[in-house]
Amino acid sequence: MKVSGNGQGKVLTASELKRLFNDGLVSPRDRCLFAICLFTGCRISEALALQVTDIKNKTITFRKSTTKGKLKTRTIDIPANLVEYLASYQPPPNPYNRSLFPSRAGKALSRSMADKLLRAACRRIGVEGVSTHSFRRTALTQMHNAGIPLRHIQEISGHNDLGTLQRYLEVSPEQRKKAVSVIGW
Repeated sequence: MKVSGNGQGKVLTASELKRLFNDGLVSPRDRCLFAICLFTGCRISEALALQVTDIKNKTITFRKSTTKGKLKTRTIDIPANLVEYLASYQPPPNPYNRSLFPSRAGKALSRSMADKLLRAACRRIGVEGVSTHSFRRTALTQMHNAGIPLRHIQEISGHNDLGTLQRYLEVSPEQRKKAVSVIGW
């Protein structure tokens, strides 16, 4: 868990996610931004770099130039849970900037501003240890817990190797208990 900016961002529970999206995040823009991070497993920087034209044909395209390793473009199908957040948010029209999440200055919203928005939302609902990376960790852990093959999660998340991906996945005390319970004869 993240403490004073150190450590990994918390993996959010279903209850915490519900409270965060219902009561913590106050604007359609903020809910849409963090819903994209959650429902696609993307990094906050990838979501902030999205352009209006990156969402089409029921997919979101994370361009190679905006991904961490700049190795390849990822196209993710828009899940049903994300559709409502995308529909409720319309970025202000700006012919000079096609950013999906523009700031008041007209440029793309910054990572530090996204972090401030999230910290304020978490204070409103009384949840600690959350970072912008929590949504990515939560998404990847939920997929893993649902039995999605690691190779599929790797493709969605854009990780180059499985070792890096596995560091994202949280193992619960119940899962450890179940794992050792199957040992024996």
